Amino acid sequence: MVNGKSVARLSLATSNTWKDKNTGEKKEKTEWHRVVVFNEGLVNVIKQYLKKGSQVYLEGQLSTRKWKDEQSGQDKYSTEILLQGYNSTLTMLGGKNSSTENFDQSKESKSSLPDDSGDVQTNDLDDEIPF
Repeated sequence: MVNGKSVARLSLATSNTWKDKNTGEKKEKTEWHRVVVFNEGLVNVIKQYLKKGSQVYLEGQLSTRKWKDEQSGQDKYSTEILLQGYNSTLTMLGGKNSSTENFDQSKESKSSLPDDSGDVQTNDLDDEIPF
């Protein structure tokens, strides 16, 4: 919870597969992304329907935050995908056992969450970042 409001934090894996030119062997690289959801409607959908391994499509804002490692005392940085405000989309993908409804926040009423999101700072960007 941030400022008394529900927040969802999750990790999202994206994978890229290709065939090695030299060996013909199939290769795969998986990257992990941190996702933070501030919209209470989307948080409720995530709690109710999203399970480990669920396929999702999402659009949000990239934000890098700085924090201090308590053990080493060094500054650390974490880039997160924020789903808040308009222009945030979460679409559940998959087969017959998963919902295919589109939960597009731009079609919902505006969230009552304050713009100050606790330790996560955002910058208003007019340009959309393609994924």
